[in-house]
Amino acid sequence: MQHDEEQPLSGGNVSTGVVRIGDTVRRPSGPWTPTVHALLTHLYEVGYRAAPRPLGIDDQGREVLTFVPGNVVWPDRFSLLDDERHLADVARLIRDFHEAVQGFTPPLDAHWQVLIPAEGSDIIAHQDLAPWNLVVGDEGQWAFIDWDTAGPGSRLWDVAYAMHGFIPLSAHPDWQRPDAAARLRVFADAYGLDEAERLHTVPLLGRRTRSMHDFLRDQAARGVQPWATLWAEGHGNAWRSDAEYIEQREDQWMHALLAD
Repeated sequence: MQHDEEQPLSGGNVSTGVVRIGDTVRRPSGPWTPTVHALLTHLYEVGYRAAPRPLGIDDQGREVLTFVPGNVVWPDRFSLLDDERHLADVARLIRDFHEAVQGFTPPLDAHWQVLIPAEGSDIIAHQDLAPWNLVVGDEGQWAFIDWDTAGPGSRLWDVAYAMHGFIPLSAHPDWQRPDAAARLRVFADAYGLDEAERLHTVPLLGRRTRSMHDFLRDQAARGVQPWATLWAEGHGNAWRSDAEYIEQREDQWMHALLAD
């Protein structure tokens, strides 16, 4: 690839205008970009390597990040996570991020792109830890991308959202798993949730999932894109169905997480 050759990158639902140039990725920037770059710089400086490194802003006003080689897990490579060892690896990757971010002090003029207010504010959370933002490299290197909606949140808010996507806790017949409860336990054990955190996480599973439905509903009612299009395509119904599926099985999740 020539240095000045732009290769459009696809994936996800809101990733328009993202291109690769050499070993870098260029993305549209926003008022939150300097703060997110400060976060990513901190993660790099403390040794967390499962995130891209910021390289500044280019002459077109786009943010520049290191390119993370590999393939996004969702949907075509999700079978990689059928192996519980890999599911546990993801949980530990998230725990390592949450530990790495503890020492981060946001700039005094911090500006975050907060889409869904979190329950709690003990850390700066990724807010979208999901299979569509997990890249698996050829040499077994795993990394999370799309940090532009990071912001104040809580570890358990991040964890509940990640559990929904990586178990997955889905009502859809193509993704619903008979071993969901067992995989939930694997994830919680690998992350290192204590008993009190497990008790708190179970009701969060449904609330965090339902918050996605409510966000899409409210944005669609205001005609805000790309959320209005996603709502029209049925994404809101999918999140609502998943929330109902999770809420109806809270006793099952609780038993799985607290069983001796």
